[in-house]
Amino acid sequence: MTVVRRTLPVLVAALLLLGSAGPAGATGYRYWSFWERTGGHWTYATQGPAFVRPDDGVVQGFRFAVSADSADAGRPRGTADFDTICSGTPAGPGTKRVALVLDFGTRSDAPSGETPPARRTACARVPSDATTADALAAVAKPLRYDANALLCAIAGYPREGCGEQISAGGKRSASGTDGGTDGGTDGGPSLGLPIGAGVVVLLAGAAVWQARRRRDESG
Repeated sequence: MTVVRRTLPVLVAALLLLGSAGPAGATGYRYWSFWERTGGHWTYATQGPAFVRPDDGVVQGFRFAVSADSADAGRPRGTADFDTICSGTPAGPGTKRVALVLDFGTRSDAPSGETPPARRTACARVPSDATTADALAAVAKPLRYDANALLCAIAGYPREGCGEQISAGGKRSASGTDGGTDGGTDGGPSLGLPIGAGVVVLLAGAAVWQARRRRDESG
C-alpha cells in the first residue's frame, strides 16, 4: 500500500485547497466557457482562445453560464454548421474563416439587472495565423478581460463581473471579482477555477486504481 500512502496526502491537499476556494454553499462560477466542435459534438477547450490557432473551416463556440466545473458547463446551443454560418463569407488568399457560435446564456445565469442578448453566430475571416481570440475580436467587440487574462465579456456582455463565485442562493459570494480591462485580444477562459472538482476526482481515481494494482500484484 506504499503507493496509496504516497497518493493520499496529495488527495487530501487537493481537497483542502478546493474546500478553501470559496464559502460553504457556493454552487459554481459565472463565466464564459470556450468550446471546440469535433465530430459534430462540442468539446470543452483545453487551452484559452489566445493559444488556439484554428484552421479554415473550424467551428468554435462560447457559452455564458453558471457552472461548477468543465463537466457541468453548458454547451453552446443551436446551429453549429460551418457551411451555414459562413455561407456568405468567401475564402480569400492569406486568410481563413472561423465559424463562431456565441451563446449568451439564460436569464437564470445572467447577473442581476442584466438581460442576455440573443444567441448569434458569426463568420470571422482573419489572417491565416490568427488565434481564436483574434477571430472573436473581429466579430464580437467590445471584449473585456481582467488582469489575469480571463475573458469577462463578449460584445459587452455582461457589463460587470468576471468569473465570480455564485452562492446557493444565486448571489455573488465574497470571493467573486469585478471589473477587468476593456479591449484586448489576449487570454481567454481560465480553467483554474472551474476544474478544481475534476482534479480531485482524478486524484481519487488514481488512488483507487493503484490500490487495486498493488493488491493484485501481492495476490
